[in-house]
Amino acid sequence: MKARKILSLDGGGVRGVVSLAFLLRLEKLLAERTSQAVRLCDSFDLIGGTSTGAIIATALATGMSAGDIKDFYFQLAPKVFAKSRFKLFGFQHVFDGNRLRSEIRNILGDMPLESDRLLTGLAIVTKRADTGSAWIVTNNPRAKYWDDPADGSYIGNRHLSVVDLVRASTAAPHYFAPEQIPIVEGMPPGLFVDGGVTPHNNPALALFQLVGIPAYGYGWPLSADDLSILSLGTGSFRQKVDVKTVRSLPAIVLAIRGLSGLIQDCERSVLTTMQMLGRTPAPVHINSEIGDLSDARTAAPLFTFQRYDLELDQNWIAERLGLSLSEKELKALQKMDNPEIVPLIFDLAESAAEALVKPEHIDLFVNDTNQQGIT
Repeated sequence: MKARKILSLDGGGVRGVVSLAFLLRLEKLLAERTSQAVRLCDSFDLIGGTSTGAIIATALATGMSAGDIKDFYFQLAPKVFAKSRFKLFGFQHVFDGNRLRSEIRNILGDMPLESDRLLTGLAIVTKRADTGSAWIVTNNPRAKYWDDPADGSYIGNRHLSVVDLVRASTAAPHYFAPEQIPIVEGMPPGLFVDGGVTPHNNPALALFQLVGIPAYGYGWPLSADDLSILSLGTGSFRQKVDVKTVRSLPAIVLAIRGLSGLIQDCERSVLTTMQMLGRTPAPVHINSEIGDLSDARTAAPLFTFQRYDLELDQNWIAERLGLSLSEKELKALQKMDNPEIVPLIFDLAESAAEALVKPEHIDLFVNDTNQQGIT
């Protein structure tokens, strides 16, 4: 049997177009090899995402091409991330969650998680704020909470609205209001926020746990030959601020910066763990102390792993892409809520995808045909 293939998509607001640039590169390489149009849902057994990655993952799972999703994103960003001058900073959510829901529905339509419109395995990461638990919701019919229980103690996941789940995964605190999803008939709904405030803004490790821990209902074989995980970022950087600026910032701004920094730390921790446990053809540099872990990987890797991302760093962009950007331009590109950056960051990501995604990697991370990994 061919190796199972997983595609993992990070959160990152409007910077989700970075992932789309890498997906377009994959589609192009696959089409050149097969001399026909391709659907990435036919090439991965499980596609999972957090926040903006959940939108892309779900769209891919329904058979949409990366090109179609890119066109949607270029239209989506200005509509969803339109700020109102009448919002009170720190007291009201910055953006209109209903508008976001409407745009998600426009691309996905209304369907339950059990819908046969989902052509491959799907995983959506969100956080249930009222119980403090991270939720990774899948369309796996063997999942523990898939069916309605005989005692009616909860609504089976098969009935959950995909639009509700994706909207929940994108409900970034401060930016969008939480999403309410019915969990128990006749009881108050659960309150959900962005999956990025779990440790899984980069969901690669969570997806590995999902298929490797038997209780989740997958139980896939674990080895570098049996499992491949492809992880796509949305533009990584270190959040830096000088001491003088910190002293003058309002408490709410410091809190938001602290949460953003924690998300970045979790992403780096996930990358470190994945490159330790897996076989990585082109490992990513972690930091100056441990390098890319080429000399520290497990003797028997549990999967084959590759991470592609655009580093929003002047030196990286100059060395890898041969381009020069000012510090001011980079600061603008690091924002997740500014739709004006979409064209430029997409162009940079296209260049990065051309440089990083090698044709020889395709067979490692993409199936020729879908193997229906959820069955």
